[in-house]
Amino acid sequence: MREEKNQTFARDFILLGLLDSNQYGLLFLSLILIMYMVAIMGNTVLILLIHIDIRLHTPMYLLLKHLSFTDILNTSNVVPMMAINYISGRKSITFVGCGFQIFLFVMSVGAECLILTAMSYDRYVAICHPLRYPILMNHRISVILAAVCWLGGIINSSIHTIYVMLLPFCGTRTMDHFFCEIPGMLRISCIDTSQYEEKVYVSSVFFFLIPFSIILISYGQILRIVFHMKSLEAQKKAFSTCSSHLAVVAMYYGSCIFTYMRPKSYHTPSQDKVLAILYTILSPMLNPVIYSLRNKDVLCALKKVFSKALSHRNENF
Repeated sequence: MREEKNQTFARDFILLGLLDSNQYGLLFLSLILIMYMVAIMGNTVLILLIHIDIRLHTPMYLLLKHLSFTDILNTSNVVPMMAINYISGRKSITFVGCGFQIFLFVMSVGAECLILTAMSYDRYVAICHPLRYPILMNHRISVILAAVCWLGGIINSSIHTIYVMLLPFCGTRTMDHFFCEIPGMLRISCIDTSQYEEKVYVSSVFFFLIPFSIILISYGQILRIVFHMKSLEAQKKAFSTCSSHLAVVAMYYGSCIFTYMRPKSYHTPSQDKVLAILYTILSPMLNPVIYSLRNKDVLCALKKVFSKALSHRNENF
């Protein structure tokens, strides 16, 4: 019985974590938890508003709803476990738990990259081809695009998770990271993973480089149309919207590309952890603000819900 228990523990992984066990670590954890709660609240409110308000039942907001769900899934897959491990002092994660974390992470990141691309296409058609928008981007097409994004994320994640979890691991299985991620797993593998790294590179081209290029082309075409606008106010508004969207996209894609398109020999644990903060904590917090809560339609829907809630409360009193 004891030997079987030791073998079970031998299959566990050790996560060294992100924070030191001191007052600064506790302060930083508090900041991360605040950001996490803001991300969850912002994305949940957005999903509920889009579901409730019929005016938001359009292709753009359907894709935004899926984006918010991927953000909730991504950050919830990482932050709660990291906080529990820090508070409890427990650093181990089971073999199954690690595999599940990798699967959810790769799936949500892959789906989000494709959804961001679909959103840029939606904005391109709406601004550059407004008369053809009902044909090129209707409800049916947006549903198909969302389904393809999720399917692509699931297939890609399944392949990588199965391969990585079948690798042989040596020693204490200790990762200098705060969650199970592919670069960290490759560092503790006993075998040469250079061939698999090539497959990761190819996958990154399809999920990062190509979508990022499509987004840049889409916004380039949008800005070309904006330059020909006669209204300076409309130009300022369009530039403000495009620049904020591109800033978040560049942060998200840049950190993902830098993490997954470098050879294992160029990775350092500190770099991987800093970059992971960008796409697991910061980006999910910023996305609802940048993409939606600055939007006039969303703000009107939010005011409508609040006014209904207040009137209902006053009637009860």
